[in-house]
Amino acid sequence: MIAFVRELSPQLERCELSFLKRVAIDAARARQQHAGYVAALEALGCEVQWLPPLAEHADGVFVEDTAVMLPELTVLTRPGAASRRGEVASVAATLAGHTPLARVHAPGTLEGGDVLRIGRSLFVGSSARSNAAGVAQLAAALAPAGYRVCAVPMQGCLHLKSAATFIPPDLLLVNPAWVDATAFAAARILNVAPAEPFGANTLTLNGITLVSADYPLTQRRLEAAGVSTRVLEVGELHKAEAALTCMSLILEGAGASGVDGRAQRVQE
Repeated sequence: MIAFVRELSPQLERCELSFLKRVAIDAARARQQHAGYVAALEALGCEVQWLPPLAEHADGVFVEDTAVMLPELTVLTRPGAASRRGEVASVAATLAGHTPLARVHAPGTLEGGDVLRIGRSLFVGSSARSNAAGVAQLAAALAPAGYRVCAVPMQGCLHLKSAATFIPPDLLLVNPAWVDATAFAAARILNVAPAEPFGANTLTLNGITLVSADYPLTQRRLEAAGVSTRVLEVGELHKAEAALTCMSLILEGAGASGVDGRAQRVQE
C-alpha cells in the first residue's frame, strides 16, 4: 500500500468548518499528532509518499477529499468548498505516475470524504460538498471498471465517512442518527457509542483499525465485536473537523476493501 499525505498548513486555524464552532488550535500539538498518524501508517505497512506542501491552503492536509483512488483508476474530485479546489492540481501531478486519471468537472462537486467503498460498490453521501452531478460523473468514470456507484442520504455531519466507515471483512461502523445503515452492503452493523457521535470514522490497514483516542467507548465496542484496534491521539486535529481517513489517500491492491453481504446487527 501507498499512503499519500501532506504536511499541515501554518494556516490550519483558518480551515473550513461546517458543523463545529471555531476554537483555538495548538499548532505544535497538531503537528505532533499528525506525525504520529503518519508513523502509524508506516507501522501498518504503508509506503508513505508526501504530496507537495501547500502553505496557502488551510485544509490542504485533508488530502482524501481531492481524489477517489482505486487500483484501476483515480478520479480527481472538484471539492464542494471552493476554497479547496486549488489543492487538486498538486495531487493530480503526483498521482499521474500511479494510476490513470479521470476528473470531475463543473457543475459537479465531489469530495473523497463522502465516498465509502465496500467491495465493488462505492456509496456517496449526498452532502453539502458532493452533488448529484458529481456522483453521476464518478459513476460514469468507474462503470468500465465494473464499480457500482450510488448516492446515500445523510444529515448532521460534514462527510459520509464522518457517519460510517467499513471495517473489512464485513463490519460497518455507523452513527445511525446521521445515516441509515441499511443503505450499505455490509454483513454486520455496529453503532457508535451514543456519547461519541463522531466515533464512526476509523481507518483499517492490514487488519488493524485505527480509532481516535477521543472515542474510547466506541473503541471498546469494536474490540468486543472482534476488531483489532490501535488508538491514536488526534484530538487537536478534530478541531479542524478532521478524522482519520481524511488525512491520507491510500492506494491498495485489487480486492483489498472488503466484500458485500447481507446486513445483521452486532450485539452491543
